[in-house]
Amino acid sequence: MFIHLVFVILAFLTGVLCSYPNPNEDKCPGNYTNPLKVQTVIILGKVILWLLHLLLEQYIQYHHSKVRNRGYNMIYRSTRHLKRLALMIHSTGNTGLLLTLCIQHSFPEPGKLYVALILAILALELICSLTCLLIYTVKIRKFNKAKPRPDVLEEEKIYAYPSSVNSETGFRTISCLEEIVEKQGDIILYLKRHNALLSKRLLTFTSSDLGSQPSRM
Repeated sequence: MFIHLVFVILAFLTGVLCSYPNPNEDKCPGNYTNPLKVQTVIILGKVILWLLHLLLEQYIQYHHSKVRNRGYNMIYRSTRHLKRLALMIHSTGNTGLLLTLCIQHSFPEPGKLYVALILAILALELICSLTCLLIYTVKIRKFNKAKPRPDVLEEEKIYAYPSSVNSETGFRTISCLEEIVEKQGDIILYLKRHNALLSKRLLTFTSSDLGSQPSRM
């Protein structure tokens, strides 16, 4: 989020100070007075930012897969779309920048107009991306602060106290039924992995006990 914010601030400063067609009005150090050069610098920085978000998305997916394998399916489902939304927003912004460049080549106008349009796309992208990442960060911080046990154990604790369970009667929508089926599937997968792990531990203990017994004549 910090890198994205710094990039947009620098892009705005570059667009405002370095987009003068007349070199005498230039306030930018170096030979970057031409708006086309300004656009090139901004777009190269945007590509680097997109690559960083791609690496971040892969990193988050890796850790969420590990968390899901450990039985935390609820946090995985609640953040399933948030994890990918930031990268989708950046990809949509890249599409908008590409469309702007295509229009610029087809309808030549003053370069500063297209620089302003690029900066508007970057600002809108920043607002949407930061909102998405802040919501995701709040969810993860709450999860880490609560330090819950795997979902199966949490449900056992809830069912141990029936007064705390809200009874659900009546008609259920298709989306609700799909969520229940998906939840049951996640629980079954977790229990299978848990049973396989327990079987491996049991075999290890059994083999160690057999190895420690003295041989009889």
